[in-house]
Amino acid sequence: MAALRRSSSRLKLLTERLGEWRRLQRRNIYKKKWASSRPRVPSTQLALQNMDMNYSLQFGDLWPSIRLSLLCEQKYAALLNGFGDVDKVIHEMERQQALDFVYEARRKSECQGPVCTSHADPQLEAMQDLPPNLQTPESYSEPSVFSSNTDQELPSILEMKQSLPISPNLKCFTFPRGGITRFKPARADGLRLLEYYLMDAASLLPVLALDVQPGHTVLDLCAAPGGKCLALLQTECCRQLAVNDISSSRLSRLRKILHSYVPKNVRTEDKLRITAFDGRHWGELERNTFDRVLVDVPCTTDRHSVLEEDNNIFSRLRLRERQRLPLLQTQLLVPRGDG
Repeated sequence: MAALRRSSSRLKLLTERLGEWRRLQRRNIYKKKWASSRPRVPSTQLALQNMDMNYSLQFGDLWPSIRLSLLCEQKYAALLNGFGDVDKVIHEMERQQALDFVYEARRKSECQGPVCTSHADPQLEAMQDLPPNLQTPESYSEPSVFSSNTDQELPSILEMKQSLPISPNLKCFTFPRGGITRFKPARADGLRLLEYYLMDAASLLPVLALDVQPGHTVLDLCAAPGGKCLALLQTECCRQLAVNDISSSRLSRLRKILHSYVPKNVRTEDKLRITAFDGRHWGELERNTFDRVLVDVPCTTDRHSVLEEDNNIFSRLRLRERQRLPLLQTQLLVPRGDG
């Protein structure tokens, strides 16, 4: 009996060691396979190296601070939904000590002399002047086109000329520079519309520079995900707004945003038209139709590229897509035919 017990114990010990050996071998094989398929340089690191090489030449001494801001957590602004209870939301924003930087820009443009500069938001003073080609033209016989690309240097809305009016209906709040407060997710009001839309404050600059006047027809050529489209509707100046995007998934997201922020009576076909055409051929479809055209061309989305590996355009799988971006941007900005 004793010999039988010893044999049973040895067999049990051998079984445990065999199981442990198998687990060890399987773990090693998995690690080896995972390591061999892992890219040598992460896409985020590749994106940062590319930006260091290019942007350091463009921005010079300013690049280190811009680089730091790209690597920091994004700080959103809150675009108020003018179709809801605006006064209630403004009161809540002021209670949180948030500032309406669009109002500050409008007040700044109306001021004369240096007396008003002391009240400007320092976060906006760090931005630079609008290029001369974005100033208000003397006549509107030809459509005005503004291209927005977050890869480019941000213009300053506080230094806009007085001849470039800002719609009083646009209200966008930010927290003061240096603050770490973040806006809470928007809630639905009594009309079941969300109170505000969180967006990058720089995304509002193209809408301001477009200078939409009452009765204008406007085309947003690359509209998804919908922040600029929503801002254009907030101006209440568009007689008709056409929003277009070739991506069906992005267009689906745009529809959801419009449904969450815009009343049903504004989402009618005669006021808001949604299409999914290839923007490069828009001039072949409609000619001399719009008073204003907003073109936010696809880009490398710098902040996403340096922070997230998921769907990163600097990944090896999207190399050809990234190489074709300059041509695609040119084709969208210079469409075939007279758009």
